[in-house]
Amino acid sequence: MRAIPVEFDPAAVAAIDGRLDGIGHAGAHVLLAIESGSRAWGFPSPDSDYDCRFLFVRREDDYLTPWPKRDVIETPLEGDLDVNGWELGKALKLLLKGNAVVIEWLMSPIVYRGDPAFRTDMRALARDHADARCIARHYLHLGERQRSTYFADGKAVKLKKIFYALRPAAALRWLRLHPDAAIAPMHFPTLMAECDPPADLAALVDELIARKAVTRELGETPLPAAVERFIDTEFTIAAAMPRERTTLSGAAREAAEALFRKWVRA
Repeated sequence: MRAIPVEFDPAAVAAIDGRLDGIGHAGAHVLLAIESGSRAWGFPSPDSDYDCRFLFVRREDDYLTPWPKRDVIETPLEGDLDVNGWELGKALKLLLKGNAVVIEWLMSPIVYRGDPAFRTDMRALARDHADARCIARHYLHLGERQRSTYFADGKAVKLKKIFYALRPAAALRWLRLHPDAAIAPMHFPTLMAECDPPADLAALVDELIARKAVTRELGETPLPAAVERFIDTEFTIAAAMPRERTTLSGAAREAAEALFRKWVRA
């Protein structure tokens, strides 16, 4: 399974492939490797990094030990390459706790390599057992952190930072408008289109994405009013959600364990 845009730098793709090959030679098996970050979200700049993320399993004997190996693999950050991954057990536990990062990896439109049956299994687990309330809480915390970091004082900020508050706000709106779903689109233009944004905000976002695609710098400005209204409204609504912790169901645990055993043994 492979889906890489033609505009990707062939040298960067080859370097990523080389790192993924090296992980396999070290005894871990890559089940899915995708692009995350702005390139996969659909608002890259000409100098955007390549953020490859992957899920892996180790050999079965590596799990039968009192000294388990690390559940992450980190490769050196060099230039515009950022290649890191999570072990399958870690990913499953985070997914069922409402960590939206894992779900976004499963939904990435850019794939370096992977087993389509594995991705199908993981998406089915997320669809059937991910808790939308926990995922919404994840996006709320992410969005509020971006809001307070970059836009709290009303001063001019880099326009590209707007995307990092808008994306979680749009995800929250999407989840609110799709109460029976827990998997929002990762691709930001698709996410915006499906969350029925106000017309002035939609026009502004389209303009910023187009400008960001051709220039490294968008300039600075105070937070546009359309963006401020949108994110503050969605964060306020989400903050009013019930805060009780949900308990992992027996069915979810059994499904995750079955998936884990299947792919370790495979």
